[in-house]
Amino acid sequence: MQYKRLALIITLFLSSRASWAMDLLQAYSAAAEYDATFSAARASLQAARERSLQADALTRPSLGLGGGATVVNSGSKTSGSAFSSSTDNSARLSIDASLPLYRPANLVQQDQAKLAEQIAQTQFTQARQDLVLRVAQAYFDVLTAQDALTSITAQKLAVTEQLAQAKREFEVGTKTIVDTTEAQARFDQITALEAVAQGDLLIKRSALSLLTGRPTPPLGGLVEKPSLGEPNPPVLERWTAAAETENPAVISSSLSAQIARLEIDRNKAANKPVVDLVSSLGVTHSSASPIPSTNLTGRSASIGVQFSMPLYTGGANSARIREAIALEEKSRSDLQTAKRTASQGARSAFLGVTYGLAQVKALEAAEISANNQLNATRLGYQVGVRINLEVLNSQQQLANTRKDLAKARYDTLLSGLKLKSATGELTEEDLKIVNAYLDRTVK
Repeated sequence: MQYKRLALIITLFLSSRASWAMDLLQAYSAAAEYDATFSAARASLQAARERSLQADALTRPSLGLGGGATVVNSGSKTSGSAFSSSTDNSARLSIDASLPLYRPANLVQQDQAKLAEQIAQTQFTQARQDLVLRVAQAYFDVLTAQDALTSITAQKLAVTEQLAQAKREFEVGTKTIVDTTEAQARFDQITALEAVAQGDLLIKRSALSLLTGRPTPPLGGLVEKPSLGEPNPPVLERWTAAAETENPAVISSSLSAQIARLEIDRNKAANKPVVDLVSSLGVTHSSASPIPSTNLTGRSASIGVQFSMPLYTGGANSARIREAIALEEKSRSDLQTAKRTASQGARSAFLGVTYGLAQVKALEAAEISANNQLNATRLGYQVGVRINLEVLNSQQQLANTRKDLAKARYDTLLSGLKLKSATGELTEEDLKIVNAYLDRTVK
């Protein structure tokens, strides 16, 4: 009985909140916890930090404990005497330490590891920005599909009413059969489009659920007549210049080029000598039987400098140096490619915002005109100066205009996010700004 009561309470609670839609921030928060790509980037960052610590350890002293024990049993027999045997026991325990004095390759490797950690941090930032864009794209795709289905449903309702009216007027003889057949054909067409729109909406919801790991409920659209802002600053060259220096992909490529240059130094250092300070402190104990008086305990301590230098490696070091030089040249080319790609991305996003705003303004005016046209056409049909097909066309034009207007607004908002991402400036605060344009109530 208690379980039934609890279930009833939960059901009532959920039903009371059913009118509230999942907003963009909630979708992003869920995706940040669920998305595998983002989780992989987070793990890669942690791994890079640990590799940096490993590189730091190459320049620090090392300390080790060593030991061993041996038992040697030997026997002998001489002519005219009995066989005799003896056992020798020995044990050793030592503490060994070493300190790198001169290992240039280790120093270079340490610098490379720090740069690799910065790359991982930059890639994690890129992954976070990509997640924002992927969630926003999937969210707006659902809204677009919802708007398309809503538009078709509204058209179907209007066509249904127009079909019923055409049938009534034909029955009383005020209209011809042509009006009825035209309305019936449009109704059949809308019914087919409705099925397609329903399937597309299911697909788009599934794509968003794949990101968030949660079922996608009906989403609220944009607030009434949202005021979309222009890029700040409204200068294209400022954004493209920032993209060539601040874009995460550009930063990663620049750091990779630095690592490639250090790789040349690291391979050159392989031809240089290495010097280590080594020391050891040990205790040795030995005994022999059957003579008990041969027990011996000794202590030893040593410290010194150890030196090594390669003289001939079969040409391997020289080949590795030439390889590193070639890869360094490749990294410089990759950096230029990254700069151009980032600049083009910023340019496309900037134009997407500016032209999107112009399209939104034009479609807002077109919506007013299409609505006025529909009202006039309906009035003309009632007085007999317009035909049924003209009414149907006016209804469809208004529905398509409203759908296109909503899509233009979504695309403009998404272009704004892409513009921030191109310059590495995209944060959750930008997502909050976009989220403020959304109506959380499901109508």
